[in-house]
Amino acid sequence: MKRLSVLLLSLSPFCSVAAPIRLGIIGADTSHAPALARLLANHPDARVVAAFKGGSPDVEASRTRVDRFAEELKSQYGVRLVGSIDELLQEVDGVLLLSVDGRRHLEQARKAFAAKKPVFIDKPLASRWPDVEEIARAAGGIPWFTSSALRYGALAAMKSPGAAGYVVWAPAPFEEHHEMDLSWYGIHGVELLFTLMGTGCEEVTRVASKDADVVVGRWRDGRLGTVQLRRPESDYGVLVFEGKGFRASDPKARAVDYAPLLEAIVGFFKTGRPPVPNEESLEIFAFIEAAQRSKAAGGTPVRLPVAKLR
Repeated sequence: MKRLSVLLLSLSPFCSVAAPIRLGIIGADTSHAPALARLLANHPDARVVAAFKGGSPDVEASRTRVDRFAEELKSQYGVRLVGSIDELLQEVDGVLLLSVDGRRHLEQARKAFAAKKPVFIDKPLASRWPDVEEIARAAGGIPWFTSSALRYGALAAMKSPGAAGYVVWAPAPFEEHHEMDLSWYGIHGVELLFTLMGTGCEEVTRVASKDADVVVGRWRDGRLGTVQLRRPESDYGVLVFEGKGFRASDPKARAVDYAPLLEAIVGFFKTGRPPVPNEESLEIFAFIEAAQRSKAAGGTPVRLPVAKLR
């Protein structure tokens, strides 16, 4: 028994468990902040240790919720609230940039990149196309990624290798300060379309009315992908066209589930490899920008802009 104890002690340095990755939240003005903190509360690989409240006084969805969500982080999940992003960056290994206002993301991401911290950027990546380009440029090799939770939800399982195309429908309320209006909430439907279709979209046509948008993308291989967006409320769903027929998603399927997204986020901070390639995220927002231009031009087809990263 004594020999066994000595052997176990000699092996202990090789059996030690790495400490959880320390994550910090920038922007407590979204329900995603307490949702992710809850999922990470007992996670073996990562936990939220600090948060910068942030907030945007001119955005109702931020102004009316930021104090409540910040208090929830503190009282329910033991997250320390700090007074600045600089203070937060001194305490963490990685950043969850969750600010609900996409206009804030460029400035906030720059600070994280300057501190050499990998960053998950919640939707929307940015509110305008030049900011999308600048975020990618400012990273300077620091790992980052962005994604909607729908990429990892039940509807993503509708992907079919032989599909001729897809129609996705989703809600898309607007927020007046976001120049790319589909970036605010329409990003969910667009991201789901790209999850199913993959990259390679070349041209977008958008026809909009007061209560709906129909956005059609033409892929370079000839496939068409459509997002039908309803305002203010809609369920999520998918039609996949296969052969001479089609399949529709189960209307009872749960569209949004943060747990699979959370595991993708933790995997990202462990490996430094974005689970969604940055090039795909840029194409998604190029799609949204082209849709904005098509809407402004009365439905004229618009080619996707190419990100200028130098």
